[in-house]
Amino acid sequence: GAVGMLGLSVVDPDLYRRYWRYGYATMVVALLLVLPFGTEVRGSQRWITLGSFQFQPSELGKLLLILSVGAFLADRSRQLTDSRVVFSAIGLTALPASLVFVQPDIGTSLVYCAALAAMLFVAGVRWLHLGLLTTAVVTLAVSVVWALPAVGVQVLEDYQMKRLTAFVDRDAELQGAGYNVEQSILAIGAGGLRGRGVEGATQTNFDYLPEHATDFAFASLAEQRGFMGAAILLLLYLLVVWRGLRVLTFAPDAYSAIVAGGIVLALLFQMFVNVGMTMGIAPVTGIPLPFVSVGGSSLITNLLAVGVLQSIYARGRRRA
Repeated sequence: GAVGMLGLSVVDPDLYRRYWRYGYATMVVALLLVLPFGTEVRGSQRWITLGSFQFQPSELGKLLLILSVGAFLADRSRQLTDSRVVFSAIGLTALPASLVFVQPDIGTSLVYCAALAAMLFVAGVRWLHLGLLTTAVVTLAVSVVWALPAVGVQVLEDYQMKRLTAFVDRDAELQGAGYNVEQSILAIGAGGLRGRGVEGATQTNFDYLPEHATDFAFASLAEQRGFMGAAILLLLYLLVVWRGLRVLTFAPDAYSAIVAGGIVLALLFQMFVNVGMTMGIAPVTGIPLPFVSVGGSSLITNLLAVGVLQSIYARGRRRA
């Protein structure tokens, strides 16, 4: 991962712009291969196993999506007032997002949508189009969770529905889908100001807290290191986002700016939803915590994304 980050930091982003169709095709093919050949873990088919290595195409897909759809938008920067260009960008994102959604991995498909929104915003799409896009996404979400089930069309599995709605009605779901979140909130509270330490963190050590190395990593950290540790982590995240936005201001061209915007918002969205989920203020979706959750594909992708940001920054500084 770190080697990849350093490698990408010296690659000119213009290379991705020129060959964006290959990047896009690779992402779609990898996501299609997961459906028949993927390894199933906890009800979701997200991984392709190559020997002893498990690889999650939807993670790397985030970066490939930003690099390819960003190029599509940058190449048409003069026609962004044309709704056909905007709808084409939405279509290019909807295909991989749908393939991820049916794995099922709702969280990651939402990251794809968030990245698209950021890229459209940075590219300078009209507010009207952004407003329509937001309305469409909200309508889709409401229909998947409430409207369609009301008329007997189940898009999601029961357990997914319960997870998404449990954060609204936690008490009713304490034994079911809300159990994870309840244990997570207990773990965060138990950490107090300075934390219980690694040895004394009973919620984590006795496995009361499910997925404490992956989805609920923030709760585990808060129990072990307390409010101080959690606050330091959030400040470090703030630093990453702030530096990412600085890269955006240094971007030497439209493509670099669009890509930087997509990467920063994708990271911010994942941080917000994951931390919000562990505290019960966002629905439970399997979004890993960037740079913290134990997951090779997620870590490698995020490091590669930072490598791309570094390369944009380096070129921007040279021009300045």
